[in-house]
Amino acid sequence: MASTDRASGHSSSSAGRAVTTTTTYSGPAPPMPSPVPFRDLARDTAESSPDPRIESAIANTQSFPQPKLRLKIQDLGHSGATKFLAAVNPAAVLSTAVDNVLRLLYKSPSETDTTVPPTRSVTLILRDMGGVAYTTGTALDNDHKEIHFSLAYINSISPPSRLTDEITGVLTHELVHCYQWNAHGTCPGGLIEGVADWVRLKCDLGPPHWKKETTGDWDRGYQHTAYFLQYLEGRFGEGTIRQLNDKLRQHKYKAETFWLELLGESVIKLYDDYVKSEEGGNKDNE
Repeated sequence: MASTDRASGHSSSSAGRAVTTTTTYSGPAPPMPSPVPFRDLARDTAESSPDPRIESAIANTQSFPQPKLRLKIQDLGHSGATKFLAAVNPAAVLSTAVDNVLRLLYKSPSETDTTVPPTRSVTLILRDMGGVAYTTGTALDNDHKEIHFSLAYINSISPPSRLTDEITGVLTHELVHCYQWNAHGTCPGGLIEGVADWVRLKCDLGPPHWKKETTGDWDRGYQHTAYFLQYLEGRFGEGTIRQLNDKLRQHKYKAETFWLELLGESVIKLYDDYVKSEEGGNKDNE
């Protein structure tokens, strides 16, 4: 079978000797290779410097350390315990809620001015008691927290389709108490509870019966104060409540100076503006 030498174009027989050909190049001399340029270290360093926008995005995705999470159920036979375990994965719901609380109250673990309370463990205790839930430090020290959650309340949640969101909302509220600052014990209780329910609102876990009510004082607490804080966050920009929480870390609470230093106006004026904005909006909707 004949084959063709591609370089020479000559044919040879597969049975004979190999044919060797030589081709002489008569064109212009081939160009000399270009020298390898020296690296511009200054330019390379500038080009490799991280984009501050990318650094910021990375910082915002960094996770805060999680505390040790524990669960104690004092009566497994209680119908509230059965409903709780059917509605949520305890490890997942607690871990996610901790992440949400820290994300909303603190900027990033990489920020040098981020100071998170040294909460080392959180134990959720499900037991038959009155009320809904409360949070306390342990006998060991205040860095170890306990959340006591009523089995009777869990059992009473209705309709059943609300179980997961209500349990998650209550736990989110209580976990705020594990991580918020309280002005060295001088913060009004209404503001403490308002911040906890503000976080719950931000996580879209507000129950359907919550309504914006503008009668009464700004520091009635819970959802009433939470909606006021929501207004402040919208008016003064994202991070306002985070700054409020940090101010509660640094100083004792004095009503006459706290809000002026934080937002430039008294809380009475700020709340009056909130009431007027809500009343004006309600009139527009009539």
